[in-house]
Amino acid sequence: MEKDKHFFYVLECCDSSYYAGYTNDLTRRVQQHNAGKGAKYTRVRIPVQCIYNEEFSTKREAMQAEYAFKQLTRTKKQEYMSKRGYSE
Repeated sequence: MEKDKHFFYVLECCDSSYYAGYTNDLTRRVQQHNAGKGAKYTRVRIPVQCIYNEEFSTKREAMQAEYAFKQLTRTKKQEYMSKRGYSE
């Protein structure tokens, strides 16, 4: 069941900035961001593109990953994603 999936995701905005978030429906959430109905941060930075995601078995784990990612510098964020399959 889709609702049993929990994602930490990273969007790249049109200004090349990153936005990290949590969702249990990745496709729907990215569509919301691009429709201007996502986070306030992304509304003025559309279009956005999902450049990274990780799936977790619990909401808590996904949100902990999101929080930890947000504490990193941009360089460390890029390193984190590249170690897990993202390449810029």
